[in-house]
Amino acid sequence: MADVEYLKSLLKSHPDFPKKGIVFLDIFPLLRDPVAFETLITHFVHHITSQTITRSSTRKIDVIVGLDARGFLLGPIIALRLGAAFVPVRKKGKLPGECATVTYEKEYGSDSFDIQADAIQPGQNVIVVDDLIATGGSAKAAGELVSKLGGNVLEYLFIIELTFLNATGKLDAPAYSIVKVDD
Repeated sequence: MADVEYLKSLLKSHPDFPKKGIVFLDIFPLLRDPVAFETLITHFVHHITSQTITRSSTRKIDVIVGLDARGFLLGPIIALRLGAAFVPVRKKGKLPGECATVTYEKEYGSDSFDIQADAIQPGQNVIVVDDLIATGGSAKAAGELVSKLGGNVLEYLFIIELTFLNATGKLDAPAYSIVKVDD
Protein backbone atom coordinates (compact mmCIF):
# COMPACT_ATOMS: atom_id res chain seq x y z
CA MET A 1 0.00 0.00 0.00
CA ALA A 2 3.04 2.27 -0.22
CA ASP A 3 1.88 3.32 -3.68
CA VAL A 4 -1.49 4.42 -2.26
CA GLU A 5 0.16 6.55 0.43
CA TYR A 6 2.54 7.99 -2.17
CA LEU A 7 -0.32 8.98 -4.48
CA LYS A 8 -2.38 10.34 -1.61
CA SER A 9 0.54 12.50 -0.46
CA LEU A 10 0.64 14.26 -3.82
CA LEU A 11 -3.04 15.26 -3.91
CA LYS A 12 -3.46 18.96 -3.25
CA SER A 13 -6.35 20.36 -1.20
CA HIS A 14 -8.08 23.57 -2.24
CA PRO A 15 -10.45 24.84 0.48
CA ASP A 16 -13.65 26.61 -0.59
CA PHE A 17 -13.46 25.45 -4.22
CA PRO A 18 -15.64 25.46 -6.25
CA LYS A 19 -17.75 26.99 -3.47
CA LYS A 20 -17.44 27.82 0.20
CA GLY A 21 -17.39 24.76 2.45
CA ILE A 22 -16.03 22.37 -0.21
CA VAL A 23 -12.46 21.07 0.01
CA PHE A 24 -11.43 20.16 -3.53
CA LEU A 25 -8.81 17.42 -3.93
CA ASP A 26 -6.74 18.16 -7.01
CA ILE A 27 -5.41 15.17 -8.99
CA PHE A 28 -3.35 17.28 -11.39
CA PRO A 29 -0.16 17.07 -9.28
CA LEU A 30 -0.25 13.31 -9.99
CA LEU A 31 -0.32 13.98 -13.73
CA ARG A 32 2.52 16.51 -13.59
CA ASP A 33 4.84 13.94 -12.01
CA PRO A 34 5.74 11.14 -14.48
CA VAL A 35 6.58 8.68 -11.69
CA ALA A 36 3.31 9.38 -9.89
CA PHE A 37 1.30 9.10 -13.12
CA GLU A 38 2.96 5.79 -13.94
CA THR A 39 2.29 4.59 -10.39
CA LEU A 40 -1.37 5.56 -10.73
CA ILE A 41 -1.87 3.77 -14.06
CA THR A 42 0.10 0.70 -12.95
CA HIS A 43 -1.95 0.51 -9.74
CA PHE A 44 -5.22 0.51 -11.70
CA VAL A 45 -3.97 -2.03 -14.26
CA HIS A 46 -2.69 -4.33 -11.51
CA HIS A 47 -6.05 -4.10 -9.73
CA ILE A 48 -7.91 -4.93 -12.94
CA THR A 49 -5.67 -7.85 -13.90
CA SER A 50 -5.51 -9.34 -10.40
CA GLN A 51 -9.04 -8.63 -9.14
CA THR A 52 -11.60 -7.44 -11.70
CA ILE A 53 -10.87 -9.93 -14.46
CA THR A 54 -11.28 -12.86 -12.07
CA ARG A 55 -14.96 -11.92 -11.68
CA SER A 56 -15.55 -12.12 -15.44
CA SER A 57 -16.48 -15.44 -17.02
CA THR A 58 -14.52 -14.50 -20.16
CA ARG A 59 -11.58 -13.11 -18.18
CA LYS A 60 -11.43 -10.21 -20.64
CA ILE A 61 -12.04 -6.48 -20.56
CA ASP A 62 -13.36 -5.25 -23.90
CA VAL A 63 -13.95 -1.55 -23.23
CA ILE A 64 -12.78 1.14 -20.84
CA VAL A 65 -15.33 3.96 -20.59
CA GLY A 66 -13.96 7.31 -19.45
CA LEU A 67 -16.24 10.02 -18.09
CA ASP A 68 -16.07 13.62 -19.27
CA ALA A 69 -13.54 15.05 -18.60
CA ARG A 70 -10.97 13.61 -16.20
CA GLY A 71 -11.84 10.02 -17.09
CA PHE A 72 -10.43 10.94 -20.51
CA LEU A 73 -7.00 11.38 -18.91
CA LEU A 74 -6.89 7.88 -17.45
CA GLY A 75 -9.12 5.74 -19.63
CA PRO A 76 -7.13 5.65 -22.90
CA ILE A 77 -3.89 4.68 -21.15
CA ILE A 78 -5.57 1.92 -19.11
CA ALA A 79 -7.34 0.67 -22.25
CA LEU A 80 -4.08 0.58 -24.19
CA ARG A 81 -2.35 -1.40 -21.43
CA LEU A 82 -5.20 -3.94 -21.40
CA GLY A 83 -5.62 -4.21 -25.17
CA ALA A 84 -9.16 -2.84 -24.81
CA ALA A 85 -11.10 -0.14 -26.64
CA PHE A 86 -11.55 3.31 -25.12
CA VAL A 87 -15.00 4.89 -25.28
CA PRO A 88 -15.75 8.42 -24.03
CA VAL A 89 -18.96 9.40 -22.28
CA ARG A 90 -19.49 13.10 -22.94
CA LYS A 91 -21.83 15.89 -22.04
CA LYS A 92 -24.90 15.92 -24.28
CA GLY A 93 -24.33 17.32 -27.75
CA LYS A 94 -20.53 16.86 -27.84
CA LEU A 95 -20.36 13.56 -29.78
CA PRO A 96 -21.09 13.14 -33.50
CA GLY A 97 -23.44 10.55 -34.96
CA GLU A 98 -26.25 8.62 -33.32
CA CYS A 99 -25.98 8.66 -29.55
CA ALA A 100 -27.70 7.11 -26.55
CA THR A 101 -28.49 9.66 -23.83
CA VAL A 102 -29.14 9.50 -20.09
CA THR A 103 -30.19 12.39 -17.87
CA TYR A 104 -29.00 12.36 -14.26
CA GLU A 105 -29.25 14.48 -11.15
CA LYS A 106 -26.30 16.48 -9.91
CA GLU A 107 -25.83 18.41 -6.71
CA TYR A 108 -27.01 21.60 -8.43
CA GLY A 109 -29.60 20.30 -10.92
CA SER A 110 -29.65 17.84 -13.80
CA ASP A 111 -27.31 17.07 -16.69
CA SER A 112 -27.14 14.61 -19.58
CA PHE A 113 -24.46 12.25 -20.87
CA ASP A 114 -24.12 10.81 -24.37
CA ILE A 115 -22.34 7.76 -25.74
CA GLN A 116 -22.08 6.88 -29.42
CA ALA A 117 -24.70 4.22 -30.15
CA ASP A 118 -22.25 1.82 -31.79
CA ALA A 119 -19.42 2.23 -29.26
CA ILE A 120 -20.21 -0.85 -27.18
CA GLN A 121 -21.50 -4.15 -28.52
CA PRO A 122 -23.95 -6.38 -26.64
CA GLY A 123 -22.15 -8.66 -24.19
CA GLN A 124 -18.92 -6.67 -24.03
CA ASN A 125 -17.26 -6.35 -20.62
CA VAL A 126 -16.76 -2.74 -19.55
CA ILE A 127 -14.94 -0.84 -16.82
CA VAL A 128 -15.99 2.76 -16.12
CA VAL A 129 -13.25 5.13 -14.94
CA ASP A 130 -13.31 8.64 -13.52
CA ASP A 131 -11.18 10.70 -11.15
CA LEU A 132 -13.65 10.99 -8.27
CA ILE A 133 -16.94 9.66 -6.99
CA ALA A 134 -18.92 12.04 -4.80
CA THR A 135 -22.70 11.68 -5.16
CA GLY A 136 -22.44 8.95 -7.82
CA GLY A 137 -24.79 10.57 -10.33
CA SER A 138 -22.40 10.70 -13.27
CA ALA A 139 -20.99 7.21 -12.69
CA LYS A 140 -24.49 5.77 -12.39
CA ALA A 141 -25.50 7.52 -15.62
CA ALA A 142 -22.47 6.05 -17.41
CA GLY A 143 -23.46 2.58 -16.20
CA GLU A 144 -26.98 3.14 -17.54
CA LEU A 145 -25.54 4.11 -20.93
CA VAL A 146 -23.41 0.95 -21.02
CA SER A 147 -26.50 -1.12 -20.17
CA LYS A 148 -28.56 0.63 -22.88
CA LEU A 149 -26.00 -0.57 -25.42
CA GLY A 150 -26.00 -4.12 -24.01
CA GLY A 151 -22.62 -3.98 -22.28
CA ASN A 152 -21.79 -5.45 -18.87
CA VAL A 153 -20.20 -3.10 -16.33
CA LEU A 154 -17.73 -5.20 -14.35
CA GLU A 155 -16.45 -2.39 -12.16
CA TYR A 156 -16.17 1.35 -11.60
CA LEU A 157 -12.69 2.79 -10.91
CA PHE A 158 -11.93 6.09 -9.20
CA ILE A 159 -8.81 7.76 -7.91
CA ILE A 160 -10.76 9.33 -5.03
CA GLU A 161 -13.95 8.27 -3.24
CA LEU A 162 -15.78 10.54 -0.81
CA THR A 163 -16.99 7.65 1.34
CA PHE A 164 -19.17 9.79 3.63
CA LEU A 165 -21.58 10.33 0.70
CA ASN A 166 -22.18 6.55 0.30
CA ALA A 167 -22.38 6.87 -3.50
CA THR A 168 -21.00 3.46 -4.47
CA GLY A 169 -24.23 1.85 -3.21
CA LYS A 170 -26.05 3.53 -6.12
CA LEU A 171 -23.93 1.71 -8.72
CA ASP A 172 -24.84 -1.52 -10.51
CA ALA A 173 -21.37 -3.09 -10.12
CA PRO A 174 -18.52 -3.03 -7.59
CA ALA A 175 -16.45 0.12 -7.23
CA TYR A 176 -12.75 0.46 -6.50
CA SER A 177 -11.09 3.66 -5.29
CA ILE A 178 -7.42 4.18 -4.56
CA VAL A 179 -7.89 7.01 -2.05
CA LYS A 180 -10.85 7.03 0.32
CA VAL A 181 -11.80 10.29 2.03
CA ASP A 182 -14.00 9.93 5.10
CA ASP A 183 -14.85 13.59 5.79
